[in-house]
Amino acid sequence: MMLAANARMYAVTPTVKAAWQELFAWVAQDAGVPLAYLDHAAPAPLEALWERGDLGAAFMCGFPFASAAVKQQALAAPIPSPPRYGGKPQYCTDLVVRADSAFVRLSDTFGGRIGWTVEHSQSGYRAVRNHLALRDARYAEWVGPLVTPRRVIDALLAGEIEVGPLDSYVHDLLRRHEPETAAKLRVIESTAMTPIPLLVASPGVADDAVARLRNALLSCHAAPELAATLDTLLLARFTAVDVADYDVLLDRARAADLSLSARVGVPPP
Repeated sequence: MMLAANARMYAVTPTVKAAWQELFAWVAQDAGVPLAYLDHAAPAPLEALWERGDLGAAFMCGFPFASAAVKQQALAAPIPSPPRYGGKPQYCTDLVVRADSAFVRLSDTFGGRIGWTVEHSQSGYRAVRNHLALRDARYAEWVGPLVTPRRVIDALLAGEIEVGPLDSYVHDLLRRHEPETAAKLRVIESTAMTPIPLLVASPGVADDAVARLRNALLSCHAAPELAATLDTLLLARFTAVDVADYDVLLDRARAADLSLSARVGVPPP
């Protein structure tokens, strides 16, 4: 059975998308499990991708993974290579403004407009709520759903918002492969690190196929022929997943809901 692979969440440029396709092709061959790269471009909802029954390796955000009644099968989590990740499968949200803006601190943007992607997104929504729950932050308008990090950037550069969230791994890939766009942005603050989106397979995929795909992912960093591909992806390696690690995302969301429930100028849970 041909299974689907997808890296839309981190296919930030055509070059990066091609590198993910190269990686999945190697994983398929090493595991002996046929994978076909599935295009699922925005604005098609990611939820529709995650609900498919034929996923062999697709990135899934941690918050919907943790909150799903029936979980997808965890394969592995990426460890990005930039130093800020500390060799761990974690990421954060960079809160960005236009590079030419006068904002110095995040608090300088309070009272303005902040962008968000979709409610199930950890980096594009939940992490922002969690971060703002720690302070008396209020905005005149929450602009969204903008759906993708790229649309957040577009809204920021068009003056539709003053500040917006970027998945830090997306941001690092953009800095590497599209520096002319990254140069127009400036990080004004970053949220705490949390478990990074993981690669999953559909619940109905056979255990043996899942095990072979997982083993291939966990060993790909040792393949010399993948060195350039992993460098393109800013990827050190993949690591095994403890699904319980993602429960912290639900805990933080509940705490933020309690803190923000009595405020104005904040988004609904």
